[in-house]
Amino acid sequence: MDIGKMIQRLKEHPDYPKMGMIASHLGVVRETSLTGGRVSGIEVKFDKEAVNRIVNDIKKLDGIIEILIETSDGRLEVGEEIMAVVVGGDIREHVFPALIKTVDMIKREGASKREFPAS
Repeated sequence: MDIGKMIQRLKEHPDYPKMGMIASHLGVVRETSLTGGRVSGIEVKFDKEAVNRIVNDIKKLDGIIEILIETSDGRLEVGEEIMAVVVGGDIREHVFPALIKTVDMIKREGASKREFPAS
């Protein structure tokens, strides 16, 4: 995943002159679970159809011009990248909420995750 390349793709979008903001998210595997236990890694699977549906829905929000997503499926170790999301739109009041909503919806509806406890 390369956030810089994703941003460059947005800059090549025909509606780039309408963008006033680009926001990004890069999720990585951390060494602790949400409950505080140590993990050695995770296994994650993304439902590409669900992710595409979510992206198409979020793109309909006011001011959102483009959303790019890259994901990693399979077993990932601590520090590895899970998901990158880049949102381009007109103003921050539209772009930040769209970024948060996209990430939250994908985690809730478009991905499954299993953690592996550290030994």
